[in-house]
Amino acid sequence: MKKISLTDVENYVNENIGAFHENRVNILKKIKLNQVLQKKNPYLFKAKNLLTAERLVESVLQAYLSSSEEELFGEFLEELAIFIASKTLGGRKAHGSGIDLEFKRSKVIYLVSIKSGVNWGNSSQYKALRDNFKKAVQILKQSKSIKTVQPVLASCYGKRKTIDNGEYLKICGQEFWYFISGNRELYTDIIEPIGHHAKEHNQHYEEERAVLINKFTAEFSSEFCVDGRIDWKKLVQFNSGNSKMT
Repeated sequence: MKKISLTDVENYVNENIGAFHENRVNILKKIKLNQVLQKKNPYLFKAKNLLTAERLVESVLQAYLSSSEEELFGEFLEELAIFIASKTLGGRKAHGSGIDLEFKRSKVIYLVSIKSGVNWGNSSQYKALRDNFKKAVQILKQSKSIKTVQPVLASCYGKRKTIDNGEYLKICGQEFWYFISGNRELYTDIIEPIGHHAKEHNQHYEEERAVLINKFTAEFSSEFCVDGRIDWKKLVQFNSGNSKMT
C-alpha cells in the first residue's frame, strides 16, 4: 500500500466540498411546497402542536432537507474514499450494480459497497446487496487468474466491530478509513478540511433557506389556513386523500 499525504486529502476535499454546498442550495431552488407536504407525516406535526404556518413549514422543510443532505454528503464521502483508495491501492470506481470501489491487494480482489452510516438499509436492500456481491464474484472468478474475491460492506462513519459473516466483510468508521489508507488517524484528520469555508457556504445556504421559508409560509397560509388557523383536515386530505382535490 502506498502512503497518501494529508495535503493531497485536504486539497481534494477543498476542491470538492463546494459542490456539496452548491447542491444543497440547488435543492432549495427546485423544491415545491406541495412536494414537501406530500412526503411528510401530517399526523406527526399535529402531535407536535405546531400552531403557526411558519413553524409547520420550517419543521416540514427541515425534515425533508435533512434526508436530502444526508444523501448528498454520503455521495461526497463515497467519492473521497474512492479518491484515497486510488492513491493508496490503485483502486478504481467499480461499474457493477451496487458496488462502488474495486482494488487488488495481496492477490485478493476487494469489491466494496460504500455507505454513509451503519443504519443504511432495510432487509430487501441487504438482500439486493448480497445478490450484487454474488453476481460480481461469479463474473470475476470466470477468469482463471483470479482466485480470491472479497466483498466488503463499508460505512464511512459509525462504531461497529469488523465482522466477516461469510458473505461479505462488514467494516465501518475508523477501521474503514484505515483499511483504504493505512492511516489509523485519517478518520479524524479529514474533519478539518471538510469544514473548509463552512461559515461562508452555510451563510449563503441559510439566506436561501430563509427566502424559501417565507415563500412557503405565504403559500401555506393561503392554501391551508382559515382565519389564521391551520386547517388540519384539509392538510391531511391533501397529503393522504385517495381522490384528487380540486
